[in-house]
Amino acid sequence: MLLAALGFSIMGGAAKALKESFNAGQLVFYRNATGLLFLLPGLLIKRPVQQGGKPLRLAFRGLMGTLALYTLLYCILHIPLGTAMSYNLTSALFIAVFSYFLFGEFHGKRVAMAVVLGFAGMLLIYKPVMHLPWYYHLAGLISGITSAIAYLTVNRLAAYYDPRVIVLSFLSSGFLVPLVTMILHYTAGLPADGLFIIDFRWPAGAEWGWMLLMGTAALFGQYFVTRSFGSDKAGIVSVFGYANIIYSVFIGMLLGDAFPDWISWAGISCIIGSGVIITLVKGKQKKGA
Repeated sequence: MLLAALGFSIMGGAAKALKESFNAGQLVFYRNATGLLFLLPGLLIKRPVQQGGKPLRLAFRGLMGTLALYTLLYCILHIPLGTAMSYNLTSALFIAVFSYFLFGEFHGKRVAMAVVLGFAGMLLIYKPVMHLPWYYHLAGLISGITSAIAYLTVNRLAAYYDPRVIVLSFLSSGFLVPLVTMILHYTAGLPADGLFIIDFRWPAGAEWGWMLLMGTAALFGQYFVTRSFGSDKAGIVSVFGYANIIYSVFIGMLLGDAFPDWISWAGISCIIGSGVIITLVKGKQKKGA
């Protein structure tokens, strides 16, 4: 999950660098097209060994992941990067809620407190801007909720599919949906809205480098998030997604952001503390088992 968070942080930075040239729907298309170029040869060279048998659940995972990506990139392009990532990382809270009500997963009061501590740390670092148009907030919440649903579905698919096939379901959906909307734009005359109905645009010059970085970093993150959510209870694993915040702080500094103030460092400490608590509780649970 720590590696996944690093990949997604780099993806967010690359997407932000392209905000003047591409809209969210176009970035969804190129992000997933790049991922497919790298993933498909590997699947052909080393065939997946799996049980299968859950095609509808697999397709549902792909669609939820695609909707989460649309809304995340929309937020990244229109509101501060920190605020966008903050909304997306509310998926950990929704995962904890959904895991409890749908699957009866409860990891104890200390884990619940650690989740709250991690979320508080996230707010301390990013200090979200609340005076924004309501539809940006709505997109951010949808990003968090659909990410949570997608991750929980990954956890239920892990016993049936190779992790690469689960990633393939997401990449295929994220490639085909914007492709279909482009076809509808040019054949049916539907007006482009910059999100779901898009026109086609080739990258130029340095934009190719940012596109490649965005796609490969996202594939890197997607592979490891699939492995992590397939390996443990979703409510525990999700907390380590808060590492995205720490990575983003330092990536932002490399891109010219100011050195974090003491409030931000307090937030980082909260997130690290959250991860330590989860690790200790998880270790005790394994010993007790």
